[in-house]
Amino acid sequence: MKLTTRMIGIAGMLLGILTAQNTIIHCGALINGSSDDVAKKVSVIISDGKILEVTKGFTKPKTDDTLIDLSGYTVLPGLMDMHVHLSGESNPKRYMERFTLDLDDYAFRATQYAERTLMAGFTTVRDLGGSVNTSMRDAINKGYIVGPRIFSAGKSLATTGGHADPTNGMRFELMGDPGPAEGVVNGIADARKAVRQRYKNSADLVKITATGGVLSVAKSGENPQFKEEEIRAIVETAADYDMHVAAHAHGAEGMKRAVRAGVRSIEHGTLMDAETMRLMKKHGTYYVPTISAGEFVAEKAKVDGYYPEIIRPKAAKIGPQIKITLSKAYKAGVKIAFGTDSGVSYHGNNGREFQYMVEAGMQPMETIQSATKVAAELLGNSDTFGTVEAGKAADIIAVKGNPVEDITILQNVSFVMKGGTVFKNETRD
Repeated sequence: MKLTTRMIGIAGMLLGILTAQNTIIHCGALINGSSDDVAKKVSVIISDGKILEVTKGFTKPKTDDTLIDLSGYTVLPGLMDMHVHLSGESNPKRYMERFTLDLDDYAFRATQYAERTLMAGFTTVRDLGGSVNTSMRDAINKGYIVGPRIFSAGKSLATTGGHADPTNGMRFELMGDPGPAEGVVNGIADARKAVRQRYKNSADLVKITATGGVLSVAKSGENPQFKEEEIRAIVETAADYDMHVAAHAHGAEGMKRAVRAGVRSIEHGTLMDAETMRLMKKHGTYYVPTISAGEFVAEKAKVDGYYPEIIRPKAAKIGPQIKITLSKAYKAGVKIAFGTDSGVSYHGNNGREFQYMVEAGMQPMETIQSATKVAAELLGNSDTFGTVEAGKAADIIAVKGNPVEDITILQNVSFVMKGGTVFKNETRD
């Protein structure tokens, strides 16, 4: 088809109109993620998925601008959950599903978990282990499905029989001898190969299980499961590929090995002791508590048949402790980033973590910053996400009321924008 001068002119005019158009949000109140103050009557001006400007007062839109009136709401940066598992969700049949479900089944089911997470106000997540999380990241980025921006660890790394060994609990003939390709590591050579396999599989970061876990079909939930030199090999190799390492850990010895070896974050941290806290402060290690998971497993451990019997005593012991540990770590000055372990608990209930953190002693604004500014720092993406400031991605949510006065308000998000696109708007009359 031959383009005429008139057609080219019209196309150019339309392009000019599109590029000139801005979206203006009138915010009744704004928590920007970096300040401790709540600003009143603020306008956020957005273009091409990014924040152009944040101004005092309600800016009058131009003819071609789009106005979003949130003057009756509190506006915040899109929330960020640093520990989710979108590939699955807790249910009594979970341990049989690995024999009955195909990857397609996991993927189709996971689409609802991703959408539920975004609708809860979480525009960015770190997915720390799953079967379809990396593919979901790509599908969301391409617009095939709706969900949060995902930073994926792919398959978690474990030792033989460790928390993320995919063959735990199987009969002997099915266990086999999984290795680095399957995420099972024994020794330094395996450690390096497993990281390189994660890179080959397009992971964004690496997740290890530095100690036993609650939900694995194994006796101990807290024993150290990597040698320190193995973790150091993982961290060093990950750094070569510009990836950081998150370490699941319940027991103190496994945490200390992980922190000394250079992991970026400790997940759960249930039995953290004072020495571990001192080490974390010294090395600048982040703590991602996941109280939601602890509360959930402690509750479900009381239900006959919900978990295999080998898991129930671990869940009853570990679950209630996480909130207590967060209180101690907060008072000790450990850096705290928001994370729920959703998938262990139900997707879409991520906002409950704020309430648990406040109950543990954190101030409401600090919990909000843990899910915005601090989470972005943990990811190494402070220049892109985490605050409502010029130059940042237009990830914006809104709630009715003031979450600094009532943190439970964050469990009911009315408006969600990710990258300048509105995915939820329940503010219209």
